[in-house]
Amino acid sequence: MGMKIPMTQQGFRKLQDELLHLKMTERPRVIQEIADARRHGDLSENAEYHAAREKQSFVENRIVEIEDRLSRAEVIDVTKLSGAQMLFGATVTLVDEETEEKLTYQIVGEDEADIKSGRLSITAPLARSLVGKNAGDVLEVTTPRGHKVYEILGVAYS
Repeated sequence: MGMKIPMTQQGFRKLQDELLHLKMTERPRVIQEIADARRHGDLSENAEYHAAREKQSFVENRIVEIEDRLSRAEVIDVTKLSGAQMLFGATVTLVDEETEEKLTYQIVGEDEADIKSGRLSITAPLARSLVGKNAGDVLEVTTPRGHKVYEILGVAYS
């Protein structure tokens, strides 16, 4: 059994929905595509057949992957968290010391991360350096875009 994977309730539901969609919609559809392609004769030169088989392999692997992640999920109820300390699920407001740009991120599980909507993966370098810090702390982070210095303005759980 692998490590526990922290995720929010939202992230857990999103994976459950994807799993249901794969099993109820994608899997039957790809089986149908394979059957249809089979009827077109010679399989060795049948591009549709090979594409459908490849898609099937992707769908089945993704199902296994999601089932594994769900079985190891540690769902964290963010609404029950509180305090000034930066932990999983927190929404943190930072200021870039250099540019004075304000940034707000919620620290979420890997599957939920979406930087454009302000959801930062717990595995990202910035998130890792935030964990355990408090409002007022200054942190230095080496990101793919270079060296950054941030001050934590606030930590909230909502």
